[in-house]
Amino acid sequence: MITNEIKNIYKRNKICLQLLKNELFYLYKNGIGGENMNSKKALIFNIQKFSIHDGPGIRTIVFFKGCPLRCLWCSNPESQKNDIEITWDASKCISCKQCIKTCPQGAIYEKNGIKAINKNRCIICKRCTEICPKKAFDTEGEYKTIDEVMSEVLKDIDFYEESGGGVTLSGGEVLYQADFAIELLKELNKYGIHRAAETTGFTSHDIFKKFIENVDLLLFDMKHYDTQKHEQGTGVNNDLIIENMKAAVDRGKDIIARIPVIPNFNNSLRDAEKFSDLLNKIGIKKVNLLPFHQFGQKKYKLLQREYEMENVPQLHPEDLTDYKKVFINNGFDCKI
Repeated sequence: MITNEIKNIYKRNKICLQLLKNELFYLYKNGIGGENMNSKKALIFNIQKFSIHDGPGIRTIVFFKGCPLRCLWCSNPESQKNDIEITWDASKCISCKQCIKTCPQGAIYEKNGIKAINKNRCIICKRCTEICPKKAFDTEGEYKTIDEVMSEVLKDIDFYEESGGGVTLSGGEVLYQADFAIELLKELNKYGIHRAAETTGFTSHDIFKKFIENVDLLLFDMKHYDTQKHEQGTGVNNDLIIENMKAAVDRGKDIIARIPVIPNFNNSLRDAEKFSDLLNKIGIKKVNLLPFHQFGQKKYKLLQREYEMENVPQLHPEDLTDYKKVFINNGFDCKI
């Protein structure tokens, strides 16, 4: 039987814990983190709150900019280059030409009513984003310190605790800025925050081993089982990726293989069988299937890049029913 005295003790402890959290958040917000915390910076292009698809519970996703792969279907093309980029939205432009007049490098010009940016001249001074009356110009990517990232993720620590959630590092490719990511993971661990990472695993063995020691859950992207096909679709082969997958399994890490199912690339039932064979050999038994979608199509236009998958129809969960059955029949815990 719970007495009133026990209830009061519980309330007092809960209040003290909340005060401690508030004090820690204040310290981070005002730049009073650990020693040399502000010395490291990473290029981040988004911090997304209240995600429920990238690990257990309610999560905050930290998106790192820069990726060594060039997947033809990439839905986050703004994540590929490890540089701040200028975007232009044609639907907002009123052709006032203030951007052209203002650019100190003469990097902006107009051809057939379309603004273009000479990337060789642009120095990312951001004058165009400031002068445009309709905000047609914007930037992708911002350098942040560990303090700045922590101040954002700690705002939702109560939600992580209540839901069994945490923080997921994603990209781009988080291993592209591995030193910063490892320090951030260590800092998250000080607060008992569950740490997940979505990764292609395309990095050196030494970096990968150091990284996974600080991760609770690996969401391991798997694009193709065949080396040649993998290179055709992503620009790199998968030898290093598979070796790192095996290393993570050997270290007993919690791993979910995430397979983007792409039309005319890896969406046949034979492909599902081959994926199953490889994953069984590696020792990974949990699989998430990600149906191909066109949510990122507009981003290519904002970045003024060609999108090779523009006219490819989307896939829906019901399209992968038989594909999913192949994994289940081979003993996998498979979800779409």
